[in-house]
Parts: sequence; structure tokens; C-alpha cells
Amino acid sequence: MALRKVVTKEDPVLRRTSRKVEKFDKRLWDLLDDMKQTMYAADGAGLAAVQVGVLRRVVVMDCGDGFLELVNPEITDKSEEIQEEAEGCLSIPGEYGITRRPKWVTVKAQNREGKWVLYKGENLKARCFCHELDHLDGILYTDKVIKMLEVDD
Repeated sequence: MALRKVVTKEDPVLRRTSRKVEKFDKRLWDLLDDMKQTMYAADGAGLAAVQVGVLRRVVVMDCGDGFLELVNPEITDKSEEIQEEAEGCLSIPGEYGITRRPKWVTVKAQNREGKWVLYKGENLKARCFCHELDHLDGILYTDKVIKMLEVDD
């Protein structure tokens, strides 16, 4: 495993659409392992492959209830009920804003072996799913922010 450099908002790679993963091999597993180590080292709740400069539909997350690996994830259902909460991003350090996200979502994704798995997330986990999956389509939370927050240094 190795720490990878997290790209920041100035890097145009963050605005690109990630490609579907076709091969479930050691290269993918190494990426997932490196992303896990990088996310935890940066004290993050989630990390998309594009944030380490890899344009693949891969996400790792841990919102406090266990580590998840998501390959080719997609939201299959979401609540009409909305939550407005603060978000930040490892690629936009030191900035936070309020976004509107569904209260809950259901996500279908493949694991590192290619097997399909369903996840449901509410509140923070739903925000994290939405935030990380947006990254795969070149969308940053600041594109959806309704109010930026002032941060004391």
C-alpha cells in the first residue's frame, strides 16, 4: 500500500468523467488499498479515484460505521425528503458549505471481485454516497452548495 497525492480543485482532472471499471485485478486492488490508506491518512470520510488522479469509477468510504469499497457505483433510489448539512472535501481543503442532499439513498456497486452489492445510507452516509458519486461525474460539492461557511483558522 502507498499514500497517493490528493489533487486539489485547481486540477482539471476533477472535472472529468470517470470510466467504468472492466478489469477486477491486482491493479484495481492496489488502487483500492492505496485509496483506503490515503483517505484515512487525510482524515477523510470518502475518496473517489479521480481525487488521486485515476479516472475510474471507484470510491472508498468510511462514515464511522465501517469501511466500504464501491466499484462502478450508481444511486438506484433516493428519498424525496431533503437534508441541508455542511460538507467539505479533501480536494478543497479548509472550505465548507451547506448542500441539499436526499435524506437517504440506495446504491448499487460492485466489490473488488466484481460481485454486485446493495447499500442504503441515511443522513451522513447518504451525503457521503452522493458527494463521492458526484466526483465520478466531475461534479464538486461547491457546484451544489447553497451557502459557503466561514471557517476560523
